[in-house]
Amino acid sequence: MSSPAPLLFDSHAHLVAHDQTRYPRNPMQRAADAPYRPPGVIGRPGGHHGPNPINEVPDAEPMLRWMREENVDGAVAVQKRMVYRYDNSYILDSSDAHPDIFSAVVILDAEDPGTPDLVRRWVRDHGLAGLRLFGGRKPDGSMPWLNSPQALKSWEVINEAGLVMDLEVLAQGGGGPSIPAILELAERYPHTRIVLDHLLEPELHDGEHFGLDARWEMLSGHPRIFFKFTSINLDHCREEGYPANQVLRRAVDLFGADHVMWGSDIGTSSGTYKDMVQRMIVASDLLTPDEQRAVWHDTGRRAFVKGGDRQRGHAGQQVANKAGA
Repeated sequence: MSSPAPLLFDSHAHLVAHDQTRYPRNPMQRAADAPYRPPGVIGRPGGHHGPNPINEVPDAEPMLRWMREENVDGAVAVQKRMVYRYDNSYILDSSDAHPDIFSAVVILDAEDPGTPDLVRRWVRDHGLAGLRLFGGRKPDGSMPWLNSPQALKSWEVINEAGLVMDLEVLAQGGGGPSIPAILELAERYPHTRIVLDHLLEPELHDGEHFGLDARWEMLSGHPRIFFKFTSINLDHCREEGYPANQVLRRAVDLFGADHVMWGSDIGTSSGTYKDMVQRMIVASDLLTPDEQRAVWHDTGRRAFVKGGDRQRGHAGQQVANKAGA
């Protein structure tokens, strides 16, 4: 008799609608100076990587079925910027239609003066789980939008509501150069949980740390900084020849299982949803059962859902009041 499937929570799912009339796609082209990223295809709803690349379009309806089949009880629906840019309609409609399943993380322009008020309104009207900001990159690889004066106004809104700031800050060689700014922001906004996508994509190399070096160690032990381990990390390990289970073991040893969470990256990475779940389970064989439960389910749900942060309650009303609602 086979063992029951473990319970999972998906912290990183890029929903993409089949209906292109109601939700028209507006694909972006990758900037010429953008850092190389093996998994995924820009402006398309899936990846074309791996030995047998598969591109499944994660429309909300099949996604709900896949989640049931794999015992995934919730997912963070992260806006797919390379397909929809800053039109978050499908993410918001999906989370509104299935509020107990999908937690919405929208993507907005950090330098747009209208972003803070828009976030306030969406906290009130849609019960956001969090915000992901983007902006321009300087020639040296730095991203001033992360903590620019305009971006800080959006950080203030997220802090007021006690929500998640979900960050992808990838420069050439990984996200290490942004770590000092992340630490400063974590101290400045004490009611914000910061979730860092794809382990900040460390530049993998041989040795016991696998690229999670002294810079990453600066983030260890911070109670409000969390990390996603996703199919992008698994792809990097596979394609660059590093043991995914040992990389995950290093991350959990460094940050704790209560600060590391699984994310499928469906909609960007290649593969069926079943494959993504199984790859994560296989990569977790060096974790204890308690660590597995945390990484597969409990940490993601606690960071994005459990505290009542998605509910249209006290925190959302505070933010709405500031917007003049």
